Amino acid sequence: GKPIGHSLSPHMHNAGLDAAGLDAVYVPFEATDADDLMALITALNVAGLSVTAPFKEQLLPHLAQLDDVTRQVGAVNTLRRDADGWSGRNTDVPGFLAPLAADGGVAGLRATVLGAGGSARAVAVGLATQGAEVTVSARRGERATAVAKLVKGHVGIFPPPPGSWDLLVNTTPTGTAPQVSDSPVPAETLRGGRIVYDLVYNPRRTRLLQDAADAGCHTIGGLDMLVAQAVRQFEWWCGSRPSSELFKTAALAALGAQVEEQGA
Repeated sequence: GKPIGHSLSPHMHNAGLDAAGLDAVYVPFEATDADDLMALITALNVAGLSVTAPFKEQLLPHLAQLDDVTRQVGAVNTLRRDADGWSGRNTDVPGFLAPLAADGGVAGLRATVLGAGGSARAVAVGLATQGAEVTVSARRGERATAVAKLVKGHVGIFPPPPGSWDLLVNTTPTGTAPQVSDSPVPAETLRGGRIVYDLVYNPRRTRLLQDAADAGCHTIGGLDMLVAQAVRQFEWWCGSRPSSELFKTAALAALGAQVEEQGA
């Protein structure tokens, strides 16, 4: 990705590699563009790759094989080197849905997605496959339209009106440290909602989630999704699924260290 210095993925995956006794290492690559990234991983004979912004859509033309979910989403977050070239998957979709499934699922809910990037595409597809009514709300109307078309959803105004949604999902980076006082929507937007899910995981309790709790909403933070998608990546690469608790512990330790650095 770019930037990549904040990523918790190396901490999670290296903990998994150590626990599995594998002679491997997971390292961050900050790339200039998609061609630069593919040249690097080819030269270094990399076996697998996590993909984050801004490359989730840009890397698709470089892949020989895609699963059905990745093809539908039009964005990839996981690559694996196979005998006939690079294969791609999108573990963001099941990773995003896992915390919602634990809370009873989303069937029949009016779900509004904030943002229209690669993560928004995965979220919209995941919600639609589970029976939610999806509305996409973003500052760039043409991108919102493209995401809504993926799932025969709707394009909503930005910010969404209070009472127009049951589930609100923030896929934008707004509120990420150090801009912890920022929120993607005004607090009044959250009145009358049921669930607010923020994909931002640093800080764990974002301004959006604080405002949502104050408005009486149930809240879900981005760390749950981060862990859930990462264990699925590891399983695809290595053939065994690591403990979610192992990954969460590693992520929390790294996040705590980042918070200390930011405080210093």
